[in-house]
Amino acid sequence: MSLPVPTTQDLADGIIGQLETSLAQTLPIFPKAFIRVLAKVFAAVVVILYRYAGFIFLQLFVAYATMEEVTINGKRVRPLVEWGRLFGVGDPYGATASVLNITVTVTNQTGTLAARSLLLRAETGVVYETVTAVALNAATVPVLIRAVSDQDGNGGLGAIGNLVAGDKVSFANPLANVARDAVVASVSTSGADAETVDAYRARVYKRVQRRPQGGAYADYYEWAIGVAGIVAVYPYAGDPGELDVYVEATPASSGSADGIPTGPQLAAVKSAISLDVSGRATQRPVNAAVNVKPITRTQIDLIVYGLQADDIASAKTAINSGVDEWLRSREPFIEGLSTLPRDDRITVAAIGGIVDGIVSAIGGSITSVALSIGSIPETAYTLGAGEKAKLSATPLYL
Repeated sequence: MSLPVPTTQDLADGIIGQLETSLAQTLPIFPKAFIRVLAKVFAAVVVILYRYAGFIFLQLFVAYATMEEVTINGKRVRPLVEWGRLFGVGDPYGATASVLNITVTVTNQTGTLAARSLLLRAETGVVYETVTAVALNAATVPVLIRAVSDQDGNGGLGAIGNLVAGDKVSFANPLANVARDAVVASVSTSGADAETVDAYRARVYKRVQRRPQGGAYADYYEWAIGVAGIVAVYPYAGDPGELDVYVEATPASSGSADGIPTGPQLAAVKSAISLDVSGRATQRPVNAAVNVKPITRTQIDLIVYGLQADDIASAKTAINSGVDEWLRSREPFIEGLSTLPRDDRITVAAIGGIVDGIVSAIGGSITSVALSIGSIPETAYTLGAGEKAKLSATPLYL
């Protein structure tokens, strides 16, 4: 059944037709005739009501509810966020700034490095500031800095401020008693971008499907997924009295193309599982010892036989990209948490279909494909605990 919105002209014609039938006479044909003008006004009102009712109807479903703020009867609401609050998901995650530990070289061991001294990462244009004052009483001193500004005007928030150990930052202005350049020693807090509408909508969906149950898998998923930068969580029953929770992070927040979380992110996940937003231990069961671990990435070796195409190099690039994207979308299946269909199986038939579809789209062909892990040929492979996949760096084309 379809509910199309009629046009203003259709409604006006209908009103005029009904009036002519009721009055048993033809109305004046002039566009500015009173009855015709009145029909257009009524039609416009009805169209507005149609569209308003259609908009309200869509807000009844998480899939179509808008994130934009709307005002209805004087109340300003964001329908999708209201659904999230209703199911206990809360508001979308805001962006967070990176906090880094750096090592500053002291040229004259006297005085103090003032708080809010500014440093610059030239490659990204991100500005950092020192968090506290530090006494210059050693050859090198540890200093805590946080991102406060960037060229996009986001106040240094987001993954743009992330650095890794060994990266260099420089004081924006020369300061007495310290060298101009400093080196990042470690990451205290990883910066994360604000949650997108699609990611938030998916999180609301998953919360509806995975209701809290007082310490079940779904609870550990919800507690852990709330940490900034974490995009996937896989809890498993471990040794008696223990639970193993594998987590995956965004490449931007972790600095890893494979989504391997940083040490601070793992620590933040463990804290989120144990403590609620008020810092109270009201979440996990008291007898459950939790081990938080990073996911692992298994390399899948691909062999393509008999590739024929007008542009072999472009065909190989397309195959590599498509197969790697599909492999990275596979994830472990956890009974009682994951939903069907299963995404943990990697088969020759599935990969063969992907390769054949890519090659056929550019007018080429292949004979067959094969896959292996290391030197062991596989016709079907099932991902294990916390295991995800990716394409090996050197697929073979024979």
